[in-house]
Amino acid sequence: MIDIHGLSKTFQGATRGAVVEAVSDLSLTVAQGEVFGFLGPNGAGKTTTVRMLCALIAPTRGTATVNGHALGRADQAIRRSVGILTETPGLYDRLSAEANLRLFAELYDVADPAAAVKRYLGLLGLWDRRQDPAGSFSKGMRQKLAIARALLHEPRVLFLDEPTSGLDPEAARLVRDFITELRGEGRTIFLTTHNLDEADRLCDRIGIFKTRLLAVDTPAALRRTLFGRQVVFHLARLDPAWVTAIGALPRVQEAHAAGEKLVVRLETPETTNPIIVRELIALGADIQFVGELRHSLEDIYLRFVNHDAGGQA
Repeated sequence: MIDIHGLSKTFQGATRGAVVEAVSDLSLTVAQGEVFGFLGPNGAGKTTTVRMLCALIAPTRGTATVNGHALGRADQAIRRSVGILTETPGLYDRLSAEANLRLFAELYDVADPAAAVKRYLGLLGLWDRRQDPAGSFSKGMRQKLAIARALLHEPRVLFLDEPTSGLDPEAARLVRDFITELRGEGRTIFLTTHNLDEADRLCDRIGIFKTRLLAVDTPAALRRTLFGRQVVFHLARLDPAWVTAIGALPRVQEAHAAGEKLVVRLETPETTNPIIVRELIALGADIQFVGELRHSLEDIYLRFVNHDAGGQA
C-alpha cells in the first residue's frame, strides 16, 4: 500500500550554500491494513516524510508509491486517494462544522456529501454541534472535526500526524479508539506520534526515525532483540550462591540479583521457568511470585535514538 525506496529531502540552510538533509535514504514498505507508527524526536523529519508521501512537497531523490500511484508522476491521484491529518489542522473558523465538511466533501467529489458529513459527525460525537462555528470548538473537538474531514472521501490510506497532541485524556482516548475502529475496517494508517504508550497499543509495527530509519519491527520483536526475555523471581531472601547456581542451568542466558529479586534472561521462559522454580525450591528459596519483566517502548526508543551517532536531533 505504501512502498518507499531511497526517499530523501534536503532544504537550503540558513548559511549561504549550506544544505540541511531532513530525510535521508528512507526505504520502507507499509502493508495494506497495517497501523504503522513513525517515531522520532522533534526535527527528525517525520512531518517532512508525511508531506512527501502525500505529494504536498517533492522529494529531492528516491521513489515511492502510495495506493499504487507513483510519487512525482501521479501526484494528483495520490492526493485524492489519501486522507491526512496534520498536527495543526486548518479549519474555516467562521463556518459551521457541517459547512466545513460539506466544502471538503465537494472538493473530493464525494457522491453524497450530506450523508458522508452526517456519518462522520455522528461517529465522532459532533452531530449535535454541527451548526456551531468551528472557531468555537475546543482543541479536542477541532481535532475530531479534522479527522472527520480526512475520512470524508473514504481513503484507504490515512496519514495521521500527532493525532492526539495537546488533547485532554478523554479526547485522546476517543481518537485512539477511533483509530482502532479504522484498523478494523482494513485501512492503512501511517501514524506519527510522540506518545510512546499510544504507539505501543495502536501500532502493528513501528519505525524509529532520526533523519534516517534506525529500526523497524513490531514492538515485541524489538524488545526481544534489545533486551531478550527477562523473568523476575521475587524471593523472601536471596542467597548470592543461588544466582550462580541458576546461571549455570541449561538454556539460562544470564542471571543477576536485584535486591531480593533474581532476574533471569531466557529464550523460552515457558519451558525454562518450571526448571528454575524446582531448582530454587531445592536450594531452599521461598518464592513469593514470578513475573516477566516487560521493557517499555520508551526504553527501546531511547536506546536507538541516544545511540545514533550520525542522526540529527
